[in-house]
Amino acid sequence: MNMNLPAALLAACLVAGSALAEGPIEVELPSLAGDTVRLSDYRGDWVVLNYWATWCAPCRKEIPDLSRLHDAHADITVLGLAFEDTDPEDFVAFLEQYPASYPILLVDTFDPPASLGAPRALPTTFLVDRDGVIVNTWLGPITSTMITDWIDEHGS
Repeated sequence: MNMNLPAALLAACLVAGSALAEGPIEVELPSLAGDTVRLSDYRGDWVVLNYWATWCAPCRKEIPDLSRLHDAHADITVLGLAFEDTDPEDFVAFLEQYPASYPILLVDTFDPPASLGAPRALPTTFLVDRDGVIVNTWLGPITSTMITDWIDEHGS
């Protein structure tokens, strides 16, 4: 194949960005509510892991739609991964203006979950199947329709 260097680099990044876990992953993080949440507690459900930050305009726009998704589907759980080096009180104040109906988990920006790594862009959203395997990753804004359409087309 004859590609110039920028095109080759772009292709390599796209392939690397689409890499998915080969087996079930585990994520264990403290929630804003004060408890510990484990991804494995949601086996049997689809789980949407959404990296976000308070300063991220597209992230703020996703919150109401992801809340509706979380509330409307008994077999889909949304977990918000707050990726920002700030105090929990700041997240609480933010969520008063942008309420989320789903659990908010606190990510240490210096030590993110090894199974996910640090996001390359915000928002970043992972779709985890009923067995705990990452089956899709979206970099940038998404909608609940994009998620449910993917599940309807590829899910079991």
